[in-house]
Amino acid sequence: MADEEQKTQEKVKYTVLSKKLGGGPHGLGDPDDLSMRKVEKDILVAKVVRDRTRDEKCVPEVAAFNECCKESKYLMVFTCRKQNAELKECLTRWYKDEDFWEECKQQYLKERSDFRRTGEPKKIRDFKARIGNMF
Repeated sequence: MADEEQKTQEKVKYTVLSKKLGGGPHGLGDPDDLSMRKVEKDILVAKVVRDRTRDEKCVPEVAAFNECCKESKYLMVFTCRKQNAELKECLTRWYKDEDFWEECKQQYLKERSDFRRTGEPKKIRDFKARIGNMF
């Protein structure tokens, strides 16, 4: 009787995280889970939107603002108002675009799924892919 109790106690494993957050092949969560926590919805997807907007959508405005800031140094607050307004307008336009938000959400979910599947961050996976192509 004591052996049976000991076997059942060994099988039970208590964790702080739910199965969908702590399961998966590397204990990082289920790779196929598409649900998102509040912090992911409000902060991490917004970060993807900001980064993609700056790097892909508003490139001329960012370049013009950066160039103006480099030229005017300490007076940039006063001399770069026009470029700053154009940059803000472009960023706001993309930030309010629902289709772009959905696209960024899907990109975030894909990256999170890849991380949960491999156990490696995106930077490491990209680095390994570049190194693999070199040799």
